[in-house]
Amino acid sequence: MDNSYSYFSFVYDKLMDNIPYDEWTDYICSILKKDGIEDGIITELGCGTGQMTERLFKAGYDMIGIDNSAEMLDVAEESLSEIQSEMEEMTSILYLNQDMREFELYGTVRAIYSVCDSLNYITKKEDLLKVFKLVNNYLDPQGLFIFDFHTEHYYKETVGDNTIAEVRDEVSFIWENRYNEADKINNLYLTLFLKVEDEAECDSAETDVEDGAFSIGVDEGFVEPPLYERHDEVHVQRAYSLSEIKELLEEAGLIFIEACDANTKDTPSEESDRIFVIARENGKSWDDLEKFMNQEL
Repeated sequence: MDNSYSYFSFVYDKLMDNIPYDEWTDYICSILKKDGIEDGIITELGCGTGQMTERLFKAGYDMIGIDNSAEMLDVAEESLSEIQSEMEEMTSILYLNQDMREFELYGTVRAIYSVCDSLNYITKKEDLLKVFKLVNNYLDPQGLFIFDFHTEHYYKETVGDNTIAEVRDEVSFIWENRYNEADKINNLYLTLFLKVEDEAECDSAETDVEDGAFSIGVDEGFVEPPLYERHDEVHVQRAYSLSEIKELLEEAGLIFIEACDANTKDTPSEESDRIFVIARENGKSWDDLEKFMNQEL
């Protein structure tokens, strides 16, 4: 899983303004509270710029955000400093720059979640199994694992081999999608045009061409068009089926609880684009954990 967010991180939140973060926060919080998890430490895998991390933090949880992109975490840290200045007590979110395939925590946590198809960036099943095993390892006994993933229907039918372009004031982009059905790999070729200079008035000037047939004049108040820098990135994801996810969860020792269509919250269908999954830690007891912690001390 490579780091594909070097420039995208600067404009990620602007381009992803259609993501229902508040809806997802309410959904995750409802699952946690239904299971009796109303406080304590929660970890987010693939936290990006911290949009969800901050929301869960404001909902009363102690948050750890993990992401492979240092640039995305820089944006998250900057946003966190603004939150701290608004709150009376000094509060914090712990952000860790780690690859989720080998992430490390200081102890177990009450729940772990991952949204916005972060797990689809794990393009090898054996690597996703590593992630699931680490999740099971770092969850409290009977702790919850909540995550989403994009389906093959999404890559093959919804976005398909399409090109999307959009022009905005601060950033424009061209989004080319290419899905390989044989290996279930989706390549997203992203071309960004980032605004690097504000519009500025040019001094009034006039250019005369001697011995020519014309003269060029620049009126006072002429506004020079903004400048943009082009950046190209490639984002690689893999499509997974729900059956594959269930098999990997079981192999990792986790217990599959349920799955639902992310949009309708109904049972997933063949036309589901994004699926939410809930799983539970398996294999640890509080007595075993206490013995382990005593040994560590």
